[in-house]
Amino acid sequence: MRHSSDTPAAAPAGGHGDVGTGGAGPGHRPRATRLRTVRADGTPVYRYDPRPGAPPITVLRFDGPEHDPLPDGHRHVHDFLVLVLVEQGGGTVRLGDGQHELRDGDLFAVGPGQVLGAGDVTTLTHARAWSVFFMPDAVPALADVPPMAWAGHPLAAPFAAEPGGHPRGLAVPPADRARWSAWFADLAAETGAPERVGASAAASALLTRMLVELARLRAASTDGASSDASAGPAADPLVARVFAVVEARFREPVSPRDVAHDLGYTTGHLSTLVRERTGRTLQEWLTERRMTEARRLLAETDLPLAAVAQRTGHRDAGYLARRFRERYGVTPVRWRRETWSRSGGGDVRPSGGSGGPG
Repeated sequence: MRHSSDTPAAAPAGGHGDVGTGGAGPGHRPRATRLRTVRADGTPVYRYDPRPGAPPITVLRFDGPEHDPLPDGHRHVHDFLVLVLVEQGGGTVRLGDGQHELRDGDLFAVGPGQVLGAGDVTTLTHARAWSVFFMPDAVPALADVPPMAWAGHPLAAPFAAEPGGHPRGLAVPPADRARWSAWFADLAAETGAPERVGASAAASALLTRMLVELARLRAASTDGASSDASAGPAADPLVARVFAVVEARFREPVSPRDVAHDLGYTTGHLSTLVRERTGRTLQEWLTERRMTEARRLLAETDLPLAAVAQRTGHRDAGYLARRFRERYGVTPVRWRRETWSRSGGGDVRPSGGSGGPG
């Protein structure tokens, strides 16, 4: 399978493959992703392209010899979360600014904005792995967590890039590898048949269990970071200040220029620093925070779209609708309807106090 794209000619040659969406290495381009944009340096950014009525979770199996190779050095970025289990190692991948040799039992948590790429695609054909990529909405515990707070949340912390934008890697003990493989297989079965009774709930529960075990593995690892807020990008004093301003002002129609002004930096310099230290630009953090709040308001309230736009820093309902569709592939109204349907809430939700800006 290859990436679809709103602008096919803009898609990079060879499609999209990496330690994330290819299962664990280059070679598999899932239909559930779509080219969203291309960064100034030419790096393509892929977004998750959800199926209507299905949870935003996709599971892929990578069996090296059965997948077509990709050109070396295919740099790209995801705007979704990826969890990869390497059952059989082989080959190398580029993670952030470095190379990593794939080994049996490797477990990678790859967050949005982290640059990835193919390494040695010849030896990579010997690798076998599972991959699941998903939106935070797929896990109830993460649905309302702002991205800048991921480093302090036990289930999200593994997806917060280390300094330099490096995805986090852990080693699953040999005794636990069969159990992890079984979880991926079960999750693939549930997401592969979304029409089955309870499939959506089962998939969310399975993925939550996997993230809990990931958090426990990370906490127990002598080589991993601690599970508190000091483990992620927020440990950087400048990034912490940026996140504080974003959190305080994202409901206003502020721009990266406004954030930079508040902190005494030029826009270009601050955005470059934030991207170097977190893997994402200042504008991307602002956009993600606003979209997280928009999703929360759409899911938990019946506020009209104009009110949601006003409370999330968008100039009007039309602008929010366009940005939301660009980000998630569906309109806010459709996303709300499908979210309420999956949760059994029908077509009416009370607006209540949760719709407020606080």
